[in-house]
Amino acid sequence: MFSQAASSEPSAHGHPGAHPGADPATVGAWLAVELGDESWRRAILRPIGAGRSNLTYRVDGPAGTVVLRRPPVGEVAATAHDMGRERRVISALRGTGVPVPAILAGSEGGPPVGAPCYVMEFVDGVVPLGDPPDGWATTEAERARVGQALVDVLVALHAVDPDAVGLGDFGRPDGFMVRQVRRWSTQWETARADGVTVVSAETERELSRLRDLLGGSVPATQRNTIVHGDYRIDNCVFDRTDPGRIRAVLDWEMSTLGDPLADLGLLLIYWYQAEEQPVWRAAQHLPSPTRLPGFPLRVDVVAAYARASGLDLAPLPWYVAFGAFKLAVVLAGILARVRAGAVPAEMAHGIEDAVEPLVTLGHHVLANGIG
Repeated sequence: MFSQAASSEPSAHGHPGAHPGADPATVGAWLAVELGDESWRRAILRPIGAGRSNLTYRVDGPAGTVVLRRPPVGEVAATAHDMGRERRVISALRGTGVPVPAILAGSEGGPPVGAPCYVMEFVDGVVPLGDPPDGWATTEAERARVGQALVDVLVALHAVDPDAVGLGDFGRPDGFMVRQVRRWSTQWETARADGVTVVSAETERELSRLRDLLGGSVPATQRNTIVHGDYRIDNCVFDRTDPGRIRAVLDWEMSTLGDPLADLGLLLIYWYQAEEQPVWRAAQHLPSPTRLPGFPLRVDVVAAYARASGLDLAPLPWYVAFGAFKLAVVLAGILARVRAGAVPAEMAHGIEDAVEPLVTLGHHVLANGIG
């Protein structure tokens, strides 16, 4: 997330910008060869984001600025951390209606970070997280355009023909949502397998019950498309002077081929409103600017997507409930790793009490719809 600040002061490693996941001297030497400019050898690295998944670094040097992506430190790269897949989908989408950064270089392992990685262009702009920066999207009309841009780019992504951009084999779309329920059910079982207390016994039962309800009522897929897997406002870079323009969509680590309504359902989980039902408000632990005046309501987002995509959104509550289930499992997994001492305690900041309200929201949406 390119808007988040990070220190470039000398670290305990003794080199300005040194970090456990990437050494500036090694990265700089590799970039000098890959990009054909010796001045990259004087590069400084700064981490971007909270580091809960793939690691992202801003790389600054006399030659300019680029962004490095690599898997989490100490983990065997699985599908969710597959740098090759990220590089492939981003490269394939260049020149379509979906704005993405340009891929500049990549490694399958070894130098520069001892793991698969890639380097992409740095896209300057605004990544809205919490309150927007001063002077950006200050009017209700501008915020409405931000919301519309998010819908327009999502529709554009779902309209891309995978075969036409070389992604016809990027996933197995048949049975996608059935496998998604199974996948995140397995993740849930993994999070609770080691006996680490993550949530209350009641929440455990309700999360398992939500899983069973979802698994027993999977809607028929209307269309198979490229799906992002984590599409939300803070995974987009917006133009600094034109809030209605998205300059790049980021974080493609969960992208595949499947049901496009999975993207819309998860987007709505992250979509906060100024006036909320208590069940929605309780589940909103992560920062988002969309509750500011001018941003469209969830029903407006749904209506705009329906008009542009032509899909029947009657089954959308199932996808929203699945989004709540998926996010609850993701956060439970982070909490389990923190409490087992596998990752730093700060990774749990802000999400300590997030799982139970998401489970409650999932049940609510299944029973009552998204209103």
